[in-house]
Amino acid sequence: MTRRQKRLLLRIVLGAALFAAGLFLDGWWQAGFMMGAWLVSGYDILWSALRNILRGQIFDEKFLMALATVCALAMQDWKEAAAVMLFFQVGELFEQIAVERSRRSVSSLMDLRPDFAVVLRDGEEVTTLPEEVAVGDILLVRPGERIPVDGVIVEGESSLDTSKITGESMPADVGEGMQVISGSVNLSGVLKIRAESAYEQSTVARILTLVETAAEKKANAERLITKFARYYTPSVIGAAVLLAAVPPLLFSQPFTEWLTRALTFLVISCPCALVISVPLSFFSGMGAAAKLGVVIKGGVVLEQLAKTSAMVFDKTGTLTEGSFSVQSVDCARGSETELLRIAALCEQYSNHPLAKAVRAAYPAASGETEAVREIPGHGITATIDGKHAAVGNEKLMASLGITPPKKQRVGTVLYVALEGQYLGAVTVADTARSNAAETLQALHENGVEKTVMLTGDNETAAAHYAKLCGVTEYHAELLPQDKVTHLEQMLAARSEKQTVAFVGDGVNDAPVLTAADVGIAMGGVGSDAAVEAADAVLLNDDISKLPALLGIAKKTCVIAKKNIAFALAVKGVCLVLGALGYAPMWLAIFADVGVAVLAILNATRARSWKEKV
Repeated sequence: MTRRQKRLLLRIVLGAALFAAGLFLDGWWQAGFMMGAWLVSGYDILWSALRNILRGQIFDEKFLMALATVCALAMQDWKEAAAVMLFFQVGELFEQIAVERSRRSVSSLMDLRPDFAVVLRDGEEVTTLPEEVAVGDILLVRPGERIPVDGVIVEGESSLDTSKITGESMPADVGEGMQVISGSVNLSGVLKIRAESAYEQSTVARILTLVETAAEKKANAERLITKFARYYTPSVIGAAVLLAAVPPLLFSQPFTEWLTRALTFLVISCPCALVISVPLSFFSGMGAAAKLGVVIKGGVVLEQLAKTSAMVFDKTGTLTEGSFSVQSVDCARGSETELLRIAALCEQYSNHPLAKAVRAAYPAASGETEAVREIPGHGITATIDGKHAAVGNEKLMASLGITPPKKQRVGTVLYVALEGQYLGAVTVADTARSNAAETLQALHENGVEKTVMLTGDNETAAAHYAKLCGVTEYHAELLPQDKVTHLEQMLAARSEKQTVAFVGDGVNDAPVLTAADVGIAMGGVGSDAAVEAADAVLLNDDISKLPALLGIAKKTCVIAKKNIAFALAVKGVCLVLGALGYAPMWLAIFADVGVAVLAILNATRARSWKEKV
């Protein structure tokens, strides 16, 4: 809870204590305590209403709340004034808690931005800022350092961690003449890179810009109650003025009687039930989602989720596990066990994700291993039990005079040789989540018309996982800006009553998470930036909660609409009765506080969501 929320809670508690004490008192003592409760709980509402009046912004819910309670005080109904303000502030507290965790600046959390660049000038290394790198400069990037700008390798070979850019956790092998993108981390060899762009036009800078621009597009959404107050507030104030003035002036009616009716009319018109129950309905829905391990950042997210017609998924870490394992072993000679033993011993000192997967497939590998040598972009050689062994790609096999058979596999194929003889191949790949296909089927059954997979992976792998998971459409070999482009096309094609949701996990997904109508991040393995950019977060990375989340959103919106209809219907009847003089103050209290209590009780039903088995 923030300091602001704690202060408001303290004021509510203090105001409630004064209110409760006043109930046991009479006369001016009661008036004093009730006035104290009214001021303690609502001084900021009164100040805000006065400030808006001075600025010419009169008709909002705070102005009507202030006016209604002042009118109650004028009628010496101290308890009504204090109770209405207390109820209003309880609603404000609920609303603050729901929206306080709205997204902050995403760019400050993204660690894509390189801190420095090493430029070779006149044979010397000059450390400078990435913004000061000029097109054509030769950059020196050592292992562990981040590439500052987009460029082309002019010397060296290495593996790059591009996961923060493409979302793919498999390191990319690069060599002379190949293009590299900014934000990638050099894992092994020393690279010399010719800068092909200034920092402002580089991939990493564009990602940051996309996130910030997308966030601005999402910041203009207005709350339902604020929109309603634009029309409701001036209408009821105008009606009250006419009620107090027209009968005495035109029909010689007693002014005091019609002024009392007008004041009662204003007390009845106070939108307490709407102001409290509607945010509370969404807050209750967010509580139900929290029980499933899903954090929702504001009621508007539930409104958008309830209208989801298309859901877009990142592949790696979302529809797949994001971790590599041995998928198949093809032996040309010998046994699978011996093939895996040789491969695991060669890879035993490497931190490469592929090496970890091979070691996990044969953790009990033993043997005398010497002269281990890792060749960037090729693989590893070693001496095992006195014999020369090699594990790597086709380039490594070619250097040994071996031409392995082509393998049509989804994933990366590691070829294994011993003493110059080809032993076979080990295929390492990511695995689809076990519940991915079932989840997507459930989404379709819950009204999601289209499911789309966007990935930076190659076409073959994308087609494989798309078929495995059951998506209706997929697009492969995409950079972050390409994902945003595809999403914007879907947003442009949808109707106003439909929304598009995106589910992703990496920093590279932050722009598209923010641009979507609803961005859903995988909170367990997802990056801080992705979580911050998203509107909803799956804390346990369980995508099977998505159908239930849509169900909660739809139920919450139905409850909120029922509360609105109920509050307006009751208030409409009571307003007519008040204008005709048939509404005593107890009916005015019911039309305000009573309706609010009933609406709040109805709103809490959103917390009782149970997943359908």
